[in-house]
Amino acid sequence: MAASSLSLSPNPTTFTTSPKPSFSPSYHTTRFIKFPNTSQTPTHLIVNPLTTHSPRASLSSIIPRAAATPSSSTTSTAQTSFHGLCYVVGDNIDTDQIIPAEYLTLVPSNPAEYEKLGSYALIGLPSSYTTRFVEPNENKSKYSIVIGGYNFGCGSSREHAPVALGAAGVSAVVAESYARIFFRNSVATGEVYPLESEGRICEECKTGDTITIELAESRLINHTTGKEYKLKPIGDAGPVIEAGGIFAYARNTGMIPTK
Repeated sequence: MAASSLSLSPNPTTFTTSPKPSFSPSYHTTRFIKFPNTSQTPTHLIVNPLTTHSPRASLSSIIPRAAATPSSSTTSTAQTSFHGLCYVVGDNIDTDQIIPAEYLTLVPSNPAEYEKLGSYALIGLPSSYTTRFVEPNENKSKYSIVIGGYNFGCGSSREHAPVALGAAGVSAVVAESYARIFFRNSVATGEVYPLESEGRICEECKTGDTITIELAESRLINHTTGKEYKLKPIGDAGPVIEAGGIFAYARNTGMIPTK
């Protein structure tokens, strides 16, 4: 038989395949997905989130946020602002500092245990933080806004981290950047707004400063120093957080049936 004009070479370099693109998207370049209005639950939304109740709800309420009456609007973020004292932390605040693993046995859907989680928020910070975020024998913090540096919420993935902050009364965290899992868990649980600053606000604010955050204007005002700072827009994640988390948002928009 005549030799074929096409022969296989033992040289492995003869056979090449196009390499798969390497994607490592950062929080800075990834937008939150706006889901379509559908009665089918997308498979990528089938998760097992913690049921929590809102830090912005009345303190006397024990109704979990996800079980609250659906809102008639998903755009109320444009009219939302927060005002209160801030608590300032540095870079690389990990989830074990936000809520140590020994307290992960507390169940947020239990109202009493949800409140108890608040008492342990940021209890894992080192002793160099001389001011405690939550005073002993208290469940709520007097600081409703946390200001951090780079890579806030890094470390192991735990939904208890934003839940503990929300249980302590925190409305928003403002950081230079976030670990993506903490950002996602904040949106999924609806407990706190994870807002990103355009600079190192943590170096210009001090614990105890009086702060106002205007979400519609993406602006932070430090009334103690008189300075204002630009924040990056929260975007499509805002309505999800305001609704009480991803499942509440899905019910409000008709993506899944209302209970």
